[in-house]
Order: sequence, then C-alpha cells, then structure tokens
Amino acid sequence: MKANLFGLHHITAISSDVRRNMQFYTQVLGLRFVKKSVNQDDTGTYHLYYGNYTGAPGTALTFFPWAGLPRGRPGKGQSYATAFSMPSTSLAFWQARLARLNVTTFSLESRFNDQVLPFLDHDGLRLELIATAESDSRPPTPSVEIPAEHAIRGFHSTTLALHEAAPTATVLTGPMGYRLLSESGYRTRYTVGDGGPGTYVDLLTDPALPRGLSGAGTIHHVAFRTPDRASQVTARQILLDGALQVSPVIDRAYFKSIYYREPGGVLFEIATDQPGFAIDEPVETLGSKLSLPPHLEPHRAEIEASLPKLN
Repeated sequence: MKANLFGLHHITAISSDVRRNMQFYTQVLGLRFVKKSVNQDDTGTYHLYYGNYTGAPGTALTFFPWAGLPRGRPGKGQSYATAFSMPSTSLAFWQARLARLNVTTFSLESRFNDQVLPFLDHDGLRLELIATAESDSRPPTPSVEIPAEHAIRGFHSTTLALHEAAPTATVLTGPMGYRLLSESGYRTRYTVGDGGPGTYVDLLTDPALPRGLSGAGTIHHVAFRTPDRASQVTARQILLDGALQVSPVIDRAYFKSIYYREPGGVLFEIATDQPGFAIDEPVETLGSKLSLPPHLEPHRAEIEASLPKLN
C-alpha cells in the first residue's frame, strides 16, 4: 500500500524579524497574509501563513519568526530551496521587479525545460521562481502591484539537499507513492498523483553543498497533502510499516498533522486538506486577527501580551 498524497501542502521556514518577514512576502512577492497564529509548541512565537487568497493547500509558505535568531546555513540534510510557480511569460516582469526592490538574485538556470530565477529573502532563505509552460490553474492572489497574469500561483517544488539520494528516494517512491520523473546531473525529480506544479520534490546531491545548519533563513519542515483524517491515519500506518518513526496525529486546528524524518534528515509532515483557514474567520478577512486553536483560547490574554506587535 501507498499513502494517498496529492503533493505539497505547506512549507514552514524560520525567520528572525517578523516585520521584515511580513513586508517581504506580502509586498515584494504579493502573497496574501492568510493567518496570524502561534507556534503551538512555543506560544510566545508567531506562526505566520502566506498564500493565495484562501491559503489553499499547495500555496502556503509559513514562518516561525524568532527575533534576533542568527542565520542558519542552507545545505545537506535540509529542504534547500522553495520554488514558486509562475507563468512562462512572467520572467522579465519578475527580474525587473526584484531588481527594482533590491532583492538578491542569482543567474537564471535552465532546469527540466523551465527557466528558474533563484533569489533570497531578507534572512537568506533560498527561493526560486519557476517560469513554467505547464498548466497551472490555481488562482493568483489579487495584488495592486502585481498583475494577475504575472502573479505567483503557489508552490512549484521543493529541493531537498542530501548526501545521497537513494534512501530518501526509497521512502518517496515506497510508502509515499511518488514516482521518478526526470534526472539531470545531481538533481532527480519526483512527482505524485496527477503531477504538475505543486507536486514536485527534487533531490539534489551536489557535493559542493555544505552540511545545513538550522537558523534564520532555513526550512523547518515540508508538509504533504492528504485529503482527510481517514487517509492520514492510513498513511501513518503505512509509514510505520515501513519502519519510519511517526508522531501521533496532532490537531493543528486548520489541519491535522503527522511528522517523521526521512533518511536524509529532512522533517516531513503529512497534513490534511481540511478544514482549512476559514474555520475561525471569514475568507474576506483572513489574517486580520490572532487566531488560536481551541485549547489555547483560554490563554488568549497572556499569549497576546507575550507576542511582539506587528505594526
């Protein structure tokens, strides 16, 4: 048996400055701020979510912002880069926009017939814009500065940096149900379900990459989509049968989660598509209030007092 996965659900990274984080992802990239919550394991720290208008699975990049945290080092044993999908005709727009806003960018890359624009956020987090000719029907977020025809659609892929790819590939193609799609040099691409942007996992074994060190500007974990609680419970048993150490199901209010480390050291999560971010505030006003899961609601006053102001 294989888990019923649809692709990427969300990716969670680490930041050092909550205000700069909000400015970069909402104003520079044009993502919507869809949820202001807290790290359930450290309630004095925000958990911030950015995505498309509804924060649909496959679009949400989330952050734990720890003030003043030293920079980490992206490298082996981590999710190394997060790639967003954009139309193939949007490359020139984004090159000009990032240059105008003084965002650190790198030379264009050609990868599996797509053009890739690599860049960094304010913490040094490695990001990519993939100008893809593949169909991507996900609706963009409305933005004053970014025309809809150039807007980010959601995730394209995650790149995992590894010392060796085979053990991770065995987990992907075994219990997780992924399949090999393409190989080029040190990079191997896997996909799942119907494929396309939002499903891709790239394994990168470039020997020049250093060992990753956790800190600001690095990825905390990568989450994969499963439709509901029943499919998640089944996936958990499949992973356990595959000799992986898997957490119990944890209720994150907006989705339910299980966690495990793949053999290369990257923390994986499987999260349910339901119930989504609109369970405690209307879609039209997502991100406008501090949202807390029910078990933390009795502690709202003390939690709010411990959090930094966002503006």
